[in-house]
Amino acid sequence: MCPSENSTPESASDVEWMRRALALARQAEQAGEVPVGAVVVRDGELIGEGWNRPIGTHDPTAHAEIVALRKAAELTSNYRLTGATLYVTLEPCPMCAGAIVHARLARVVFGAADPLAGAAGSVFNLLNAPALNHRVQVDSGVLVDLCQQQLRGFFQSRR
Repeated sequence: MCPSENSTPESASDVEWMRRALALARQAEQAGEVPVGAVVVRDGELIGEGWNRPIGTHDPTAHAEIVALRKAAELTSNYRLTGATLYVTLEPCPMCAGAIVHARLARVVFGAADPLAGAAGSVFNLLNAPALNHRVQVDSGVLVDLCQQQLRGFFQSRR
């Protein structure tokens, strides 16, 4: 299933949280990392946030989603984040999708699709894989133009 099929009209809160994720992605870019930002929200409250940090931390797992999930789990003293939504500027990869399923998130909202490694419908559909014991609602395309522009600009400047 293509992520655009999961596209829904942007709610005001979805736009607000995606703007926060975009601001975090700018922090990643300023640090020389691929500009991806993520926030975890539950009951309208921010419980975790992060941006890509694998280069600076020498940690291949330090994707924005993983950093945000770790902070949310620490804040709530629980690795299960039931009822939470993850907002991320780029479609999660397979590693991040696995962590999302294990954390039992209710929903993932992303901006730009990842046609190379997307695991929320572009290449894989791990967030709704029948073999897994949890399914995650996926909504895509929130502030997609801004998310794509940020990524394109970063990679163009590197060439």
